[in-house]
Amino acid sequence: MAPASAHEALDMVRAGLRYLAAADAAQLPTATQAECLRRLERADSVITAARASLLAGFTAGQGYADDAAYSARSWLIHQTHITSGAAVGHTAWARRVGAHPRVLTALAAEQVSESVGRLICLWTNRLPEKFRDESDEVLVAAAAAGLGLEELAGLAAETYERSRSDLPDEDPDRDFADRALKLATTFGGAGVVHGDLTPECAEAVGRVLDALSAPAGAQDDRTRDQRYHDALAEAMRRLLAAGLLPERAGQPVRAWAHISLADLLLLDGDSALQEQWTAQVRARWAAHRAFAAETGSDGGAWLDGDAAEAIACDAAMAPIVTGEVDVDALEDLVRLCVELDMHRRQEQPRPDTGPGWEALERAIIGKAVDLLSGPGGLASFLRRRQLGARLGGPSLPLDIGYAETIPAGIRNAVTVRDRHCRWAGGCDQPAAACEVHHTRHKANGGPTSVKDCVLLCSFHHHVVIHQQGWTLVLNADGTTTAWNTDKTKVLHSHGPPARAG
Repeated sequence: MAPASAHEALDMVRAGLRYLAAADAAQLPTATQAECLRRLERADSVITAARASLLAGFTAGQGYADDAAYSARSWLIHQTHITSGAAVGHTAWARRVGAHPRVLTALAAEQVSESVGRLICLWTNRLPEKFRDESDEVLVAAAAAGLGLEELAGLAAETYERSRSDLPDEDPDRDFADRALKLATTFGGAGVVHGDLTPECAEAVGRVLDALSAPAGAQDDRTRDQRYHDALAEAMRRLLAAGLLPERAGQPVRAWAHISLADLLLLDGDSALQEQWTAQVRARWAAHRAFAAETGSDGGAWLDGDAAEAIACDAAMAPIVTGEVDVDALEDLVRLCVELDMHRRQEQPRPDTGPGWEALERAIIGKAVDLLSGPGGLASFLRRRQLGARLGGPSLPLDIGYAETIPAGIRNAVTVRDRHCRWAGGCDQPAAACEVHHTRHKANGGPTSVKDCVLLCSFHHHVVIHQQGWTLVLNADGTTTAWNTDKTKVLHSHGPPARAG
């Protein structure tokens, strides 16, 4: 099918689905509703097969590289705007195109549903490779004939038992390929863990939990599950305290204390005000936790309340004062300054535009920023006077010109601001897996400052920027833009990050 025809076919499918979505389903007869639901499931099977075939070809040809993505999964997340979980599901189907062709054919022919087809693939993946195609054929035919899920599972188990003699006693690849672990985080910060562990990993985890979950005495009334939970927490604490994690610098925990400049101006020790500020911060951090639950950890844990207080007892504390520019206030400030300048010079009319206005605007804004956020600025003064000894240390410079290395203060500020790889095409690599990149190379005199540095994962930093020659710039509004060497591809990010200053 020619590309134009493919696009037209997809447009027709979308038009039909939009028609159904806009229809008043409640006014349709029950029989019509039922038949539409049946047909939608069959359509979903065909869509799964079509997407898998296209994605398999796209992946084989490394089509994602045209947009400087490092994998088809990453490209799906940032170019089609789906979640990480959905992208994993799509790429899994793309891999099944070659491994389970009979299942994909059955999906395209509307013989099995997507969910049943997926189960068949999972079941037959446990078989020796020489039996998979035949077993797929048997199970697909049984499902198409109307065999129920329980009977299908029984038939798959029977096939597996018959093939056990052909399985090696120890096949490390069999379980290794299916390994997975997911940590989901609720809005309240609680975690849910589920996954498939290899035998070696399961043995190691079991030994650790057994060793650390022993009852603490006659007064220990915890259940076994509760003791296992506490053992996992204890194991993680010991690992952190041992200083064995990358780039920990011997410190078990680093805590960032966030407070906005507006709240710092109002902070007077009043408990009601502090409780109000704490509630607002908790709401913001809940959004960060929800985002981390979907995209993966940024290398730390978002804690508040008693949990944050407990872990901060043995943490290296680093206060961060943040604030946002009030554009309306700046416009008023610039206007007043221009009017004052005009009054002194007795100029007419008022110079609303032109080089003079722009130069004065830049100068006033620069002075306002210096007043608030410089080492001796208002933010530093208030923090040192009002937040106590542990958070009252001197401010660190965040712009030092050219430097061979990146000072900790600038690195920390960039990490807190960006939180993940800032590649303009989108990337979900967390801060712990990223490096600080100068938007203008150091070899070309690029300054070392927060506004001239961004976080990039090793792929986008070393491969895309330094090997393939892409250019990345950090825009004034916090977004990023990138283009390739001949500017045939230009990528733009969306949504400026939170700023630290």
